[in-house]
Amino acid sequence: MGGITRASRAIGGAGALAVALALAACGGSGGGDTSAGSYGFPQAAQDDKAEITVWVDADRSGAADAFKKANPDVPIKVVTYDGSANGSNSFRTKMQLFDRAGSGWPDVVFSSQNNDAAWASQKSGGKQAFAAVLGGGLVPKATLDGFTPGSLDPCTVEGKVYCLRNDLAQVVLWYNKDLLTKFGYAVPTTWEEYQALGEKVAREHPGYIVGTVGDAFAPEIYFWSSKCQANGVTGPTSVTVDTGTTECKRVAAMLDTLIKNGTTPNISVFTPEFVKKYSGKVLVMPGPAWYAGAIFNNPQSLNVPKGQLGVAAPPAWQGDAAVTGNVGGGTWFISSHSKNLKAAAKFAEFVTTADDYQVNLAPGYPAFTAASDKWVKKQESSGYYATDLQPIIKAGTEIWDGWGSGIFSQEAIWAKTMTPAVADGKSLVDLLPEWGTAIKNQAQVNGYTVK
Repeated sequence: MGGITRASRAIGGAGALAVALALAACGGSGGGDTSAGSYGFPQAAQDDKAEITVWVDADRSGAADAFKKANPDVPIKVVTYDGSANGSNSFRTKMQLFDRAGSGWPDVVFSSQNNDAAWASQKSGGKQAFAAVLGGGLVPKATLDGFTPGSLDPCTVEGKVYCLRNDLAQVVLWYNKDLLTKFGYAVPTTWEEYQALGEKVAREHPGYIVGTVGDAFAPEIYFWSSKCQANGVTGPTSVTVDTGTTECKRVAAMLDTLIKNGTTPNISVFTPEFVKKYSGKVLVMPGPAWYAGAIFNNPQSLNVPKGQLGVAAPPAWQGDAAVTGNVGGGTWFISSHSKNLKAAAKFAEFVTTADDYQVNLAPGYPAFTAASDKWVKKQESSGYYATDLQPIIKAGTEIWDGWGSGIFSQEAIWAKTMTPAVADGKSLVDLLPEWGTAIKNQAQVNGYTVK
């Protein structure tokens, strides 16, 4: 999740200052037993012929295949894992095991999360930081400068870049133009209109839906877009958590209504159940830019026919300017322990910047500027979409900066605390205090002072 990561931010993430402060709290990379290298971190003895091991999630396997095809002379082993999806923290957990063993680290890792630089940039178990510093010459400055302004902010700790952003994940409003026209509905421009549409659909066309809340990134779609103060990183070790605000209550009340009437089910978009039950039944759906290829234009998912899928700007709350959340986006890390940094860097640069993957194969809006421009043109020239893609580009400038990327995972907290409770029929409005307490507890465990 698609992530991400990813100091002023123009697109592809939010809370530039908050993110920078949150990551700064975690410190920089530490020393190790290897010889000091020229890239700004200790490095192992290098072997340009050594095989590199790359960890990807299933959705990024195409990136590895594209690299192999373009670079047949580079020895590479590809391992598939969950990509730390839904805040599973598997990336960090596995690296800690390798730290204790003193060996086994992969050379390159993809993560779907936005907060991994917070821990990957510092020492663990007495070992040097897992993440290699990229801006010390390992990745050319021209390449780093080529990323969309702000997209590398969540990768940056105390001025040093530790990862490359795969794609941007601003939330927009996807809709089926044919169905809306058939039923005589207009595309909602406010959240109030969105709720009214959901209530009307429940009465007039039961079985059709206007969204889902079954994924761990649901708060990033809905609560972040409502300026809910659930994740306000305000200093190096400070976070403001207040889930009792009007901004939190209004979106919770809206979702309670739409969950109850069946138009916003508590089902993950990645399940066979969702595909079976709601193919051809999605009227509108707030979701990230990467829904384009991952959900809608995907034969293994909703497989919306050509010419039906439209995209609109994220709705605004009445009286407020429109803002949006950011759902992952994905990041690529190079291991500081790699014995073939040259090949590892070549891979990381390729999968984030090369047209062979980012333009021709990637489902989401690329973080690398040149690739994103070509991606938009390619998507529009395909004739697949019922509208132009300008709302996706514009939404990137509207990501609210009050939601930080601290070391703890909001997705993991939501999945553990809220998803099961919603499944049990509990009200989100009633659950807001419990959610706030869970966030505060997790933040404190990770060394934050909670306000």
